[in-house]
Amino acid sequence: MAVAGATDVVMPQMGVSVSEGTITKWLKRVGEPIAADESLLEISTDKVDTEVPSPASGVVAEILVREGETVDVGTKLAVIAPEGTEVAPSSDGDVPEPATAQAAAEAHTASEAPAATPTADTVEEAGPVPADASGNGKSFVSPVVARIAAKHGVDPGQVPGTGRSGRVTKRDILAFIDAGAPMKASPPASPAPPTSATPPAPPTVGAQPQAAHGESLEPMTAMRRGIAEHMRRSLDTSAHVTSAIEVDMSKVVAIREKLKKSYQADYGVNPTYLSFIARAAVETLREYPWVNGEIRGDQIVTRPYVNLGFAVELTDGKGLIVPVLKNAETLNLLGIAKGVTDIAQRARDKKLLPDEVQGGTFTITNPGGYGTFHGTPVISQPQAAILGTYAVVKRPWVIQDELGQDVIAIRPIMNLTLTYDHRLVDGALAGRFLRDVRAKLESWDESSY
Repeated sequence: MAVAGATDVVMPQMGVSVSEGTITKWLKRVGEPIAADESLLEISTDKVDTEVPSPASGVVAEILVREGETVDVGTKLAVIAPEGTEVAPSSDGDVPEPATAQAAAEAHTASEAPAATPTADTVEEAGPVPADASGNGKSFVSPVVARIAAKHGVDPGQVPGTGRSGRVTKRDILAFIDAGAPMKASPPASPAPPTSATPPAPPTVGAQPQAAHGESLEPMTAMRRGIAEHMRRSLDTSAHVTSAIEVDMSKVVAIREKLKKSYQADYGVNPTYLSFIARAAVETLREYPWVNGEIRGDQIVTRPYVNLGFAVELTDGKGLIVPVLKNAETLNLLGIAKGVTDIAQRARDKKLLPDEVQGGTFTITNPGGYGTFHGTPVISQPQAAILGTYAVVKRPWVIQDELGQDVIAIRPIMNLTLTYDHRLVDGALAGRFLRDVRAKLESWDESSY
């Protein structure tokens, strides 16, 4: 549909390393009015779930990509016609059928492709590489996928593709290999005669999984696939070790009760235990730059700032995102409490910007809110460590009374864990880091705010 003055809506670039996104939900239908910056659709990438605002006011004239489709960054998704334009709603008020959406996406890509045909010298660097000539929709794969396939002896034509038009992505072929896919066999010199009249069983490589009785199947979202790939890659990359320590939170509990009413009344934030721990961890990281660092090639990277990531569960319980509080070393307790509240809420509301899920140098995960008392988190690459915080539980605790005698008292105790990359952080260093975090929490006073 060609409409004078119309505005195209395209798949946005949601981070430097993100090349595609999945349409999860259209919030407007064809024929409905929309205001500039009003949410038009929801998208999901392996980095973030977010809403895409309309770039202009007007009427939704076309929707070109259906819900559930994954398309490249820059693909035309919809058209916004100027206000007052007469647009007839689609017959079902919904998005196009898959074939239509796919054709639209391919047409958009083709219209922007250069006319020159790549030569043998340029195809390795700039274009897709032919995998086979089977005509199965996967005849071309990227150079990265082709190299991985050749290295592992895998036929890309056997790999189920999740990219646009069934294209096999790097994530697809790595998952196929991790699942124990068979190596591509060399052809025999001559065909062997059949030994039985029974026909061979059909191949199962690449077959779609089937649900058994009582089971149900649902496709993985782009975010879930991204989480799965990142967690597997982290375990393959870092030498994970976890150390734990017990912390008497008595002083933190007392000060939190003192501050809670004023923080909520004056600033609208709740000073959670997480805020106190984050403040103590940031202060301690100043003295342990390797815990806040990373390995880059054969170099150790350290920095004078702390970009603190927080693992946030999404509202449906089926996703996890790690927004980042930048330059946390510049914030006091109130600043951290406000920052954590803000980014966590916007993560759940799908309002995060791409920059807010990138650049983390150290991460805190807080499963203790559900009562768990111990865990072994997985490091968020390329970071060197992740701090786990757990439930505050009242326990019998040995202390010294005013006479210096050992007595048993009831104390609120929290376990903290540090999972670290043993390639960079040794057990002694991790132990000292946890010891110093504990000391700050157990000695919290007015000057610690």
